[in-house]
Amino acid sequence: MSATAATTAPPRSRRRATPDGETPSRRVHRRLTSPWATTAAIVIAVLWTIPTFGLFVTSFRPPAEITTSGWWTAFTNPQFTIENYINTLNFNDTITVAQSFINSLAITIPATVFPIALALMAAYAFAWVDFRGKGWLFIAVFAMQVVPLQMALVPLLSMYTNGVTILGIQIFPGLGLSNLPSSFAEVWISHSIFALPLAVFILHNSVSAIPRDVIEAAKVDGAGHGQTFLRIVLPLSMPAVAAFAIFQFLWVWNDLLVATVFAPGANAPITKLLVDLSGTYGQQWYLLSAGTFLAIVVPLIVFFTLQRFFVRGLLAGATKG
Repeated sequence: MSATAATTAPPRSRRRATPDGETPSRRVHRRLTSPWATTAAIVIAVLWTIPTFGLFVTSFRPPAEITTSGWWTAFTNPQFTIENYINTLNFNDTITVAQSFINSLAITIPATVFPIALALMAAYAFAWVDFRGKGWLFIAVFAMQVVPLQMALVPLLSMYTNGVTILGIQIFPGLGLSNLPSSFAEVWISHSIFALPLAVFILHNSVSAIPRDVIEAAKVDGAGHGQTFLRIVLPLSMPAVAAFAIFQFLWVWNDLLVATVFAPGANAPITKLLVDLSGTYGQQWYLLSAGTFLAIVVPLIVFFTLQRFFVRGLLAGATKG
């Protein structure tokens, strides 16, 4: 009886195929690929790359050539120098270029790790922990994305300095972080607050896509929420974590507004140095081309290191089966 059932049972791939014999993966691939989409992607890539390439060529041109002619004239009158990079690396106003790089890393790495760690635990709770008001709380967290960042800067700065007082009662004392030397705590907390709503939403899609059978099997084996989170949810969510980590790293690394408010002076990142690089009256604006390419070295390394997780993480939870 079992032998007959084994011989008559259709293959797994045939059971999943559509009536015309096309598997779901091939159907999705066919819908997402077309000559028009490929052509449009190539055109967009070229249009996006031309200004970047022009900036790269400009960074190696002499200052006199930069101020008098366009970058495309370098092909008919080639004059190249590394003077712009030397002057940028030797620039020293409030801080040096090396110190600004260290500050950017000291700001960006914790400001990427903290919100991801908090958001992943919140996403697990929203997806697999039953508690009253879960749906409304998730909607409230998601709705926080519409709050403009600029609206929160002054209240946060006041809270960090003076605390929170309601009806004459101080319910939250000031953190006193501004008085600490070389402290980045304020900018870490601020970036984490601004990143959490989107992080919870993206990671929730990935965590909720984990098959329920896997979670229930872990519970049957005696695993608690901590073991389930560390041994099952965390490894399976790594593509989504890596995808959001790329976004968050780039957002924080390229940020100027939050860093200017909460990390001024000796704690300023590379973006603040680029503002000062052109001089008080913009007389050295040609140095910005070299400074820009020095500033994008680290983001490029991060992106190319994690790019294999990028598309997988963005599509996590988008399909089932």
